[in-house]
Amino acid sequence: MKNLNRRNFLKKSSLSAASLYVATHLACAEGMEQRATSSTYMGDYAAPKLDTVRIAIIGVGARGSGHAKQLASIEGTEIVAIADLYEDLVDRSVANCIDVGGGRHQAIARYFGEEMAWKKMLTEVKPDAVIVATNWKNHAPMAIESMRQGAHAFVEVPIALTLQEMWDIVNTSEQTKKHCMMMENVNYGREELLYLNLCREGVIGDLLHAEAAYIHELRFQMEEQERGTGSWRTYHYAKRNGNLYPTHGLGPVAQYMNLGRGEDQFHSLVSFSTPAKGRKLYAEKNYDDDHKWNALDYKGGDLNTSLIKTHLGRTIMVQWDETSPRPYSRHNLIQGTTGTLAGFPTRVALEGGVPGATDNHHSWAQGEQLEQLYEQYEHPMFKRLGALAQKMGGHGGMDFMMRYRMVECLREGLPLDQNVYEGCFWSAVAPMSEASVAQGGMPQSFPDFTRGDWSKTNPLSVVS
Repeated sequence: MKNLNRRNFLKKSSLSAASLYVATHLACAEGMEQRATSSTYMGDYAAPKLDTVRIAIIGVGARGSGHAKQLASIEGTEIVAIADLYEDLVDRSVANCIDVGGGRHQAIARYFGEEMAWKKMLTEVKPDAVIVATNWKNHAPMAIESMRQGAHAFVEVPIALTLQEMWDIVNTSEQTKKHCMMMENVNYGREELLYLNLCREGVIGDLLHAEAAYIHELRFQMEEQERGTGSWRTYHYAKRNGNLYPTHGLGPVAQYMNLGRGEDQFHSLVSFSTPAKGRKLYAEKNYDDDHKWNALDYKGGDLNTSLIKTHLGRTIMVQWDETSPRPYSRHNLIQGTTGTLAGFPTRVALEGGVPGATDNHHSWAQGEQLEQLYEQYEHPMFKRLGALAQKMGGHGGMDFMMRYRMVECLREGLPLDQNVYEGCFWSAVAPMSEASVAQGGMPQSFPDFTRGDWSKTNPLSVVS
């Protein structure tokens, strides 16, 4: 027994030393600066409680207007200011907030007409939290300035465009002790929450592989030429070649695997794109020869496939395609040693079969066959909020549940469900995939935004 105990001790000591070596080696290899002594690691950070969350919103187009209206309906919020370039969009959201707010949002400050009106808003209103729902290039500067002005920042996806911007966000969050959460709504979908619970309960054994995607044909957005998503996003398709929008598929599977949260970490990525055909053909078919969309040289491949390797050797395939004529899919597949969970459609295969549905793993259980599985493993948070979320709407209720949890965590002084580092790791796939594609598929090493502290970060809990 003494020898066994000694061997266990040596084994544990060796693993601890190895973990320390890996963390230190990675930090040195990437040339990252040490965290400033005045800064705070934000992995499990819980900010002081806020009785009422005073919220300002930057950008109230298609996405931001939804944030404004639903946040205004949640108890414990006060919408204090709204900023957008366009006065009519500000007026619309102000009216919506007053309409649903039960008298809580009567003095909403309005900012519009100037590119920097949002900065004036931050200094004059001093909100507790800021929602950033603008075009991609503004996400990082707006989030950083919001934190510097004393507010928690909640940013639409992706959190930033470049690795340097992501480091700047991390450093600012740590220095100001303000949250910066990328609002990955898909993590709050019913299927995603069910799969998170199944993974936590060990139903599919040790996790080995995942598949994530954002396959969503969005060529129609090219009609938005002066205002709206297509007016700026079309230029990204023309100038960039990689996976430009990885987080909807990657976010959930990364949390299934506890990536960046104590168990495992992102290690490296390789990426390849198909030829760029679809956007050019669509422009030629639908617009005049001298139209601005026909003047672009579309460099972005129609479909990008990236492969991520983790420190434990797991793999994740991540795909992106907003051009090809095919049905919507996020894949949402997670494979373990005793089973596989997959999405689109929701289906499950387990060694020995799915109780009440199948006898073996050679066929999927899906549809009504999964009722018993849902009954046993439905995520507790969905049990509590699912009916209300589905009533309120927003991508089947996932939007409302995300917004509700943001407010709930701030009011109760809880760590957020998604920390600043996760937003950066998931968003980093975009610039890293561009670099890999440009280099013929050469591997790219993930920066460690946690500076090695991911190993002591708690996995996302299955909260009620």
